[in-house]
Amino acid sequence: MKYSFITRTVLLLSFISFFTDVASEMLYPVIPIYLASLNYTAMYIGILEGIAEFIAGLSKGYFGLWSDKIQCRLPFIRIGYTLSAIAKPIMIIFSNAIWILFTRTLDRFGKGIRTAARDALLSSEVNNENKGKVFGFHRTLDTLGAAVGPAIALLFLYFFPNEYYWLFIFTIIPGLITIFLLWKLKEKTNYDNKKNDKISFFSFLKYIKHSPKRYKLLISGFLLFALFNSSDMFLLLKVKELGYNDTTVIGLYIFYNLSYAIFSFPAGVLADKLGLHRIYIVGMFLFALVYIGMAYIQNYLLLWICFMIYGFYAAATEGIGKAWISNIVPKDETASAIGSYNSLQSITAMLASSLTGFIWITFSSNFAFLLSAVMAIASALFLCFFYSYIKS
Repeated sequence: MKYSFITRTVLLLSFISFFTDVASEMLYPVIPIYLASLNYTAMYIGILEGIAEFIAGLSKGYFGLWSDKIQCRLPFIRIGYTLSAIAKPIMIIFSNAIWILFTRTLDRFGKGIRTAARDALLSSEVNNENKGKVFGFHRTLDTLGAAVGPAIALLFLYFFPNEYYWLFIFTIIPGLITIFLLWKLKEKTNYDNKKNDKISFFSFLKYIKHSPKRYKLLISGFLLFALFNSSDMFLLLKVKELGYNDTTVIGLYIFYNLSYAIFSFPAGVLADKLGLHRIYIVGMFLFALVYIGMAYIQNYLLLWICFMIYGFYAAATEGIGKAWISNIVPKDETASAIGSYNSLQSITAMLASSLTGFIWITFSSNFAFLLSAVMAIASALFLCFFYSYIKS
């Protein structure tokens, strides 16, 4: 069958991600606006996102190795998604910085628990020739939720301006749907917990040390890019800095996610046909183009074009990068390889967001965006240069 790769497990995981992202993205474009209303600076927002992603990323490596050790995915998926569902509505209870940091980190920690196991389960559903399609399909529904969520937020805030409290509370609904679907998910597994070797929180470093050179080269290129790829919140703050209102900010974010969702599956099909590496590298060059554009343009129409191109960049890199990793490591190390990469990526994400916030307030937002563009091009050239070795 033409679409035989869309198994029950792939479909369920995709809808679970859809409803989780509906809840997450109802809040994502609102959080910087909400924090700004509490007089938090761009520097604080950058540090908040950096710390949250740092903790989530470190946990991806740990739980990825644990999942591979026992060759079991489902418990990590269920616990991770459930934690995130709980964290979102309780974020609004207190407005002090520590509580916001705690709940945002709890949400990201849930992502850290589930991500490597989920991606390994997705990878196990198909052969290498269909990896791009499966990850692309999953990203399509995942990102469609990321468009529906802010659309709900935009509609709500249009009728009830500044009523952030109830918007946070409404995330309970998609959270409950997510939890219901989690218990419909099944896994064929040979559960094995006979190995007594302990896994420390930083065991992913040992895995990376002994991993194949081609894996190390690949993630080196990914991480060089990630070091200057800060939170998307800075794109939204840039639009706000240009003088556009909250409706435009959220509208652009919805448009970006719709573009991301629309392009994800076609990008996966192209990646399987033309090569995962080609589509990923094209995505990096598109990222550079967008960030150069954001440093200079102020035209309303060009902003929308930039966010559409940014959607294709995301479609060409996020799921395809994971598919690329899964194709160059043994099947029983998939969660370890993806999780370990994500752990290192978390460190670079924290540095990237914190560094971007610092450059933004010390020099200018334009300088921060141009630096990110230059490093994206450098990372793409690195992967081009070493591709023949990574492939072998």
